[in-house]
Amino acid sequence: MYQVTFSDQAMAELNKLPTLSQMTVVEAFSALTPALLAQGSPELGKVRREGHTYHRLRVGDYRVYFESNGESLHAHFILQRHTYTDFAFRTHLPVDIDESSVEEHSAFWAFVETPPPRD
Repeated sequence: MYQVTFSDQAMAELNKLPTLSQMTVVEAFSALTPALLAQGSPELGKVRREGHTYHRLRVGDYRVYFESNGESLHAHFILQRHTYTDFAFRTHLPVDIDESSVEEHSAFWAFVETPPPRD
């Protein structure tokens, strides 16, 4: 069993969620084991960004991006799925721009929903 900690951003996002969603996210994150991280699962993935390797845990409509350090897990970011911020984080785009204005632009959704060309 891991000791779990949360960054300021992760705590701020967690506090915005309804109580039931908070409990679901914390329970799923706290239930991770070394075996689960080693085996992987559809809910788990990895993202490399700015010299860090983050694990990604999907919990309902949220993604928890965290690092594993020995006996502890540190949640750096909790992001809502299907938002520009989550997309930008996973694809190495800058995430400090106004998310709502980007999501309102139809070209963004066309880009996200269009499959990449096949060779």
